[in-house]
Amino acid sequence: MSKFKNRLVSKKELRSVCGIPYTPQHIARLEVSGKFPKRVQLGPNRVAWVLSEVDEWIIQRLNVRDTSNDLNTSF
Repeated sequence: MSKFKNRLVSKKELRSVCGIPYTPQHIARLEVSGKFPKRVQLGPNRVAWVLSEVDEWIIQRLNVRDTSNDLNTSF
């Protein structure tokens, strides 16, 4: 097992490392609706996400984009 398999990323790293431009409030809404990986509670005031799960979520978004038949070319 790779030592990085369960690497955690913070709220700030979701933006800086993963490139996810959402606010913490929007991420929380996505989590509640089951549309974003669940957070890991590290302490009373600290949470993180499993990087491999976030990466998989990003890949799923890219696959939806790449297989979409709705090619909106109006800019």
